[in-house]
Amino acid sequence: MADVQKLILKTILSLPTPILRALSGGGVVYRGGRTLDPRFQFFAHAAQGLPSMTTLAPDEARAASAKGLAAVAGSPEPGVRTESLSIDGPGGQIPLRAYRPAEQDASAPLIVFAHFGGGVIGDLETCHAFCGILARIARTAVLSVDYRLAPDHRFPAGLDDVLAAWRWGRDNAVRFGAAPGVAAIGGDSMGGNFAAVLAQEAKRTGEAQPAFQLLIYPAVDVASETPSMSLYADTYPLSRPIMEWFMGHYMGPEADPADPRLSPDKTQDLSGLAPAIVVTAGFDPLVDQGEAYAKRLIAAGVPTTYRCYDSLAHGFTAFTGAVPAADAACREIAGLVRAEIEGRAGA
Repeated sequence: MADVQKLILKTILSLPTPILRALSGGGVVYRGGRTLDPRFQFFAHAAQGLPSMTTLAPDEARAASAKGLAAVAGSPEPGVRTESLSIDGPGGQIPLRAYRPAEQDASAPLIVFAHFGGGVIGDLETCHAFCGILARIARTAVLSVDYRLAPDHRFPAGLDDVLAAWRWGRDNAVRFGAAPGVAAIGGDSMGGNFAAVLAQEAKRTGEAQPAFQLLIYPAVDVASETPSMSLYADTYPLSRPIMEWFMGHYMGPEADPADPRLSPDKTQDLSGLAPAIVVTAGFDPLVDQGEAYAKRLIAAGVPTTYRCYDSLAHGFTAFTGAVPAADAACREIAGLVRAEIEGRAGA
């Protein structure tokens, strides 16, 4: 049944843009100088008839999200093999999934990656297609982390798991055919938050910086307002009410939203951090803060590449099987990572 539904969805999404827009409420969605991709417009229109995530219990939201994302996920990347494993973490075993491309560059650093989900939803399947794309195009091993989720495990449990996984990956990189003694860090949305915090945490503890940090539509400030919070407050799949629902579950009653481990953009001095690739989506309440963080990194002297995919929405890394522009963006991001790796080798 799932395969049939996926085929029907693929057929609908392949319709000419005017027809697809007509099925999606009609007209063009234009906001803030940006035009929404017609396929994301279709999903946003269809979602209007579904219960909001904010009406669900966390376990129900996880199940609904997993089912929905399975319908739009891309196919496994050719030539990339995977391995499931687990390591000891601060709260028990941390499940991991390793990705190894056929044409791996042995001099490239391992990339430890954390999925999106507001710290409440998501698992290894959430970023499965993207991690395969990243491994194949960047020609390096990727280690995806299934960190603990709130509200059963509130802040900083998920962050602590990602820190533990990055340190383990750094110390065991040769196990995956990667450069020894070093690892990059990456993530999208809350995973991007973890990646940004991790680079700062390494600086605070005197550890060597990650090889680089890949921050995809990162949540870097849960304490402040930006214009995009209001301009894109009702966007799909991340709306302002959903963001508030996530943070209500993720942050404990004693948590301070301005804590740099929750809001890394609150850190005053960003100098000395790892080179960064910062990516945002146009139709996203987080677009302003991602761009602002990239500008602050640049101002602090951190080598930084910034890209905004204006027509795409938050979470696009999970839509590679349904939105061609999302698939193209993910491949371009992986190309930016490859360029960073080659730049390191040539330095």
